[in-house]
Amino acid sequence: MNNKILFTENQQFRQVWLWVILIGVNTITIIGAYRHISGGKAFGSPFITGNIFTLVLILLVTALIFIVRLETTIKQDGIYIRFYPFHIKEKKYTWDTVAEASVRKYSPILEYGGWGIRRGMSGKGSAYNISGNMGIQLLFKSGEKLLIGTQKPDEVTAILHQIRSND
Repeated sequence: MNNKILFTENQQFRQVWLWVILIGVNTITIIGAYRHISGGKAFGSPFITGNIFTLVLILLVTALIFIVRLETTIKQDGIYIRFYPFHIKEKKYTWDTVAEASVRKYSPILEYGGWGIRRGMSGKGSAYNISGNMGIQLLFKSGEKLLIGTQKPDEVTAILHQIRSND
């Protein structure tokens, strides 16, 4: 079967509000740790150890949020997603397992509790999303649901229409 790529999209957490919060928390933590260390506190004290641990943890979380990305590829044989670094290999959903595929507006917080790899509330299924409120809704023949966030809803709608017309 021809496995031509019809659509590809890579998304990362680049919302301004998120980075303002992360930079603010990092700055406050770095300044606090610096003040305690430069104030002559012994490295073995529990307070300093706690500050260093907190600083390292916050920096690691910030680095993780910076490298996370959602890769979506639509090919003639199915839709492929990878939520890096949590998925080493991409997940493949073939069209023969999909009953319906469409683009829809959704509420990330109300329907899925936020962004990331999410489990929906009250039968909404699972979601992979990074930002925004538009997604590719897949309803599988098994009854399961999956929503994949997209920043290119018009392009995806056109590709899904093209795939349906080729069936």
